[in-house]
Amino acid sequence: MAHGAGSLYEFRGGAGTWFATELVGALLIVFTLGFGYPYAIVMSERWRAENTYLNGHQLKFVGSGSAMFGLWVKWFLLCLITLGIYSFWVAPRMMKWRTENTVLA
Repeated sequence: MAHGAGSLYEFRGGAGTWFATELVGALLIVFTLGFGYPYAIVMSERWRAENTYLNGHQLKFVGSGSAMFGLWVKWFLLCLITLGIYSFWVAPRMMKWRTENTVLA
C-alpha cells in the first residue's frame, strides 16, 4: 500500500542510520572471520523492525545473535555436506526465523 493515511505499513528508516548499521555489521563479519554473521543479521533486522510500523504500531525484532548462531552453524554444515544443495532450504528458513522473531513493540 502507498504511504499516507490509511497505510497498513509505514517505513521511517533513513540512509544514514541504515548505512551505519550495515557498516558495523560488515566490520563485525570481517573481524570475526565470518563468525559474527548471525549477530550482523540481528543488527540489521532490529534496525528494519524499529523503523517499520504496522497500523501505527512499531515493530520489534526479538531474535538474538546466539540463537541465530546455532542455526547458522547447522545450515552452514548442511550446505557443506550437500555441496550447496541445502542452500535452497536456507533462504526460506531464514525468512521464517526473521518473521517469527518480529513482533509488535
